[in-house]
Amino acid sequence: MKSIDLPDVQSRPSQSNFKLTRVGVTGVKKLVNIKRPGKKTAVSLVVKMDLFVDLPASQKGSHMSRNLELVSDIIDVNLQKPVSDLESFCAQTAKLLLEKHEYATFSEVKAEADYFLDRMYPSGKKGLEPFKLVAEARAKSTGEIKKLIGVRVIGMTACPCAFEVIKTLGKYDKKLIPPTHNQRNITTLMIEVPGDFKSVDANDLIGLVERSFSSPTYSILKRKEEGEVVFNAHKNPKFVEDVVRDILRSILIKYKDLPDDVIVVVRSESEESIHKHNAFAERVTTLGELRK
Repeated sequence: MKSIDLPDVQSRPSQSNFKLTRVGVTGVKKLVNIKRPGKKTAVSLVVKMDLFVDLPASQKGSHMSRNLELVSDIIDVNLQKPVSDLESFCAQTAKLLLEKHEYATFSEVKAEADYFLDRMYPSGKKGLEPFKLVAEARAKSTGEIKKLIGVRVIGMTACPCAFEVIKTLGKYDKKLIPPTHNQRNITTLMIEVPGDFKSVDANDLIGLVERSFSSPTYSILKRKEEGEVVFNAHKNPKFVEDVVRDILRSILIKYKDLPDDVIVVVRSESEESIHKHNAFAERVTTLGELRK
């Protein structure tokens, strides 16, 4: 059968002549096996990925199928070969994207997966609690690669403002902790992992974030345990700003060996119970700036 020479529309000249910062595909789902150094078994994660490159002003379109072919080559063909960690997998993919797209000077890969950890419930029983594992990598044609690992954690905060107002008004038994309204807090923490540094453990990041809340939350609670969680949260009221600042303080203690130029991102949102809006706080910085 005679082959047909199909047109390469993407490589045609652009009529608008504007450079685009990110062009690519989003929501690509793959099964990724991760085996951390020192661990006996691998963990399988269903990972959702976004893959981008920049597009020069002179070119009409990006060859997006190359992104999907690349991921398939890395994951599907080598399914039995696990990767060491999610951030290194993203960094490897970002580097190869630049090889696939010879016209690109920048690439970015974002990944997100459901992640479960053993947790002790207030009842004393153990169970698996869900979290989000997130990773990002950015590569430049100069050879520079940055990779970040992070987590997204759900917890609970109790409002210090209403707490103090009710205490001032005296509308409660002085022997008791004043009531206040609560928020469901969702916090994301990401930290850069330098190329010559051992991996940052996601389990450590999850614990660090959970300790910043007024209280952790749990999938299973009986009535008595619900009361204990609420009571303990009200003993530890926090603004969303407090959550972010407490995380930053803990990062300085935990990662004192990381260099000053390491990027840190802390993003926290409290879903309000008595307002129709949410409360939000964020810090994007470096360890060096925090240490000052």
